[in-house]
Amino acid sequence: MKKFLRTMLGAAALAVLGHTAVQAQTYQLVWADEFNGSISPDWQFETGGGGWGNNEKQYYQAANASVANGNLLITARKQTVGGMPYTSARMITKGRKEFTYGKIEARLKVPLGQGLWPAFWMLGGNINTVSWPACGEIDIMEHINSENKIYGTPHWDSNGHAEYGGNTITTPQDYHVYSVEWDASAIRWFIDGTQYHVMSILNNAGSTEEFHRPFFLLLNLAVAGNWPGQTVDESKLPATMYVDYVRVYQKTGTTTPPASTQIQAESYGSMNGVQLENTTDTGSGQNVAYIDAGDWMAYNNVNFPTSGKYTIEYRVASPSGSRLSSDLNAGSTQLGSVTIPATGGWQNWTTVSQTVYVNAGTYNFGVYAQAGGWNFNWLRITKASSARAAQTTPDAQLAAASDAAELALYPNPVTEQLTLSGISKAGVQVSILNMQGRQVWSGAYSGKALDVSKLEPGLYNLILMGADQKKQTIRFSKE
Repeated sequence: MKKFLRTMLGAAALAVLGHTAVQAQTYQLVWADEFNGSISPDWQFETGGGGWGNNEKQYYQAANASVANGNLLITARKQTVGGMPYTSARMITKGRKEFTYGKIEARLKVPLGQGLWPAFWMLGGNINTVSWPACGEIDIMEHINSENKIYGTPHWDSNGHAEYGGNTITTPQDYHVYSVEWDASAIRWFIDGTQYHVMSILNNAGSTEEFHRPFFLLLNLAVAGNWPGQTVDESKLPATMYVDYVRVYQKTGTTTPPASTQIQAESYGSMNGVQLENTTDTGSGQNVAYIDAGDWMAYNNVNFPTSGKYTIEYRVASPSGSRLSSDLNAGSTQLGSVTIPATGGWQNWTTVSQTVYVNAGTYNFGVYAQAGGWNFNWLRITKASSARAAQTTPDAQLAAASDAAELALYPNPVTEQLTLSGISKAGVQVSILNMQGRQVWSGAYSGKALDVSKLEPGLYNLILMGADQKKQTIRFSKE
């Protein structure tokens, strides 16, 4: 959805425009809602009025969305609710289905009428952390009033709001397939398989790092606003946007996926204990700082497109050296730990890495501080076949693999009894710490399951200390 007046950037820096036939791609369907009888639970409804940042006049409520004849119907009505003169619906997949890269499409038709503003679009999943426009926005299809054109526009932060929009003539009141094809190099906009707009995001061109992170989907029909204007032709109400389906594909087969996915450290979905500061590392921006032992960051919806070995690189700085570990889904899968060497200063950066095996899927990726005293700028995940040479020491890699192999726990999440495996030595001491670093349980490991039923729900770190003083840490979730 447009938030400000359109600001066109130089085409030479960002795009090569033109209408071209879509090239054959190899995609695998990873998610869809066909609206056959119901709305997928992956959607949630946003409700309320207040203008939504654009001086819109509708109150959003779930009652204005329904399913009929294999279509989603979002209907705008003249109806006063919450002090607003109109009602409509707005649906999002935030926190339920988020995607980095892919082909995202919908077959839909929109109503015509002064003041109507239907949209199929995406927002960065970290919007609650960094706000708009730093989260990024990809408008796949927007239409206003009774125009005979549709718009496709990205929005992002480049020392302030930036956008680079395209449009094409069509018959919006008829069904069309609107899509974007989004990879590490570019975002391309299509209608019925014909490309009409493109923007380069290769190497974060034009400060476009937002577009290498997870995004969620939105469907809505606004009434009035800064862009369509405040006049509403009420003779066109009720007005309905019909959506036949929404589908998300990601590349597979012979199509080469992006070589790597880079995630900025500050784009976490949740965290414990850390702060942000400006960085002097290449690319500028911010880094995560003031990291103490027990602090952590979780990054939502990180996709591993195929099963296999991945090299995970961490951009770090530490005056005296430290250690981190990583995991998937709140500790249910431990990826091991990596030694951070002493770099001589808080802004003296180096890259360390580990190589791990991960099953294909989308996960919440966790980075945990086994020790404090380090800064963190980004992480990069690369399929091992195209991975850069590891820049950590062989000993650190072996330690990471050993840690991951030795210790495991289940079930995770747990309600009562927590079983440990991979412990072969006697004399092991067990400690359980909450996310504030406070010890809530300790004792000698007896070989039996641990009773954690009295722990409050939340995340915990379980620490094993062997007779050889080797410490292992693994995270679990208590329900």
